[in-house]
Amino acid sequence: MVAAPQQATNQVAQNGSTTLPRSHHQRTGRPPAAPKSYDYLLKVLLVGDSDVGKQEILQDLEDGSADSPFCSGSAYKTTTILLDGKRVKLQLWDTSGQGRFCTIIRSYSRGAQGILLVYDITNKWSFDSIDRWLEEVEKHAPGVPKVLVGNRLHLAFKRQVQEREAELYAAKNHMAFFEVSPLCDFNIRESFCELSRMALHRNGMERLWRSNKVLSLQELCCRAIVARTSVYGLERLPLPTTLKSHLKSYAISAAPSRHRARPPKHPHNARLNCTGRNSCTIA
Repeated sequence: MVAAPQQATNQVAQNGSTTLPRSHHQRTGRPPAAPKSYDYLLKVLLVGDSDVGKQEILQDLEDGSADSPFCSGSAYKTTTILLDGKRVKLQLWDTSGQGRFCTIIRSYSRGAQGILLVYDITNKWSFDSIDRWLEEVEKHAPGVPKVLVGNRLHLAFKRQVQEREAELYAAKNHMAFFEVSPLCDFNIRESFCELSRMALHRNGMERLWRSNKVLSLQELCCRAIVARTSVYGLERLPLPTTLKSHLKSYAISAAPSRHRARPPKHPHNARLNCTGRNSCTIA
């Protein structure tokens, strides 16, 4: 029975307090949702034969867990990159390269916004297998932006796949192309930045994050530094590695569109000097 207004007032006076309505999280027992720490979320799939170094690439990135919460046949990790002052969170799925895991690729390809096709430059067979992986991806995720990655550039003295051959193959199949080295931390973040840029452009988000308006103090600082320094000059600045990586990404994305027609590459006169697996420099 509902108490009359006067009775309710008397009850409050006797108790000396009143019961306020509980908030939603008090009623449900769940804490309020935390604000998102990113502006865009992209699902990226790493595809290629086993032992081409997909795990090496993931380990070179910051953040996230190393294991898949859903399936033992794949590895999962998250990382956040900065693109023109916008935080892009990547959900990275590394499927096993064994044939029996093709069903996993079919499953995880759905909803993917970017594909990283990985081969080992010291293993010609892994490069020849890209055709098979590409066919599988196109079957289940047609039109998704793709980047071809030649891994283990630090072992260039054992090279079996020429850079020009892979570059022509990527152009023929409408893919960006990078040769990378997790050991030397070379072109890893750049390849993911390029893939993210392609995915955002495909989903019509380019106009939102490529704006002439200064959106933050961080972007203002990036513009000021990049306007007075070349991309390769950024490496010599006395700044933390993460900040230099953000500046290089900003400089590449802010360049005129004619300079973005091809993905950024190391200069042709760059030489890879390796005296051993644990000692290599790119001059």
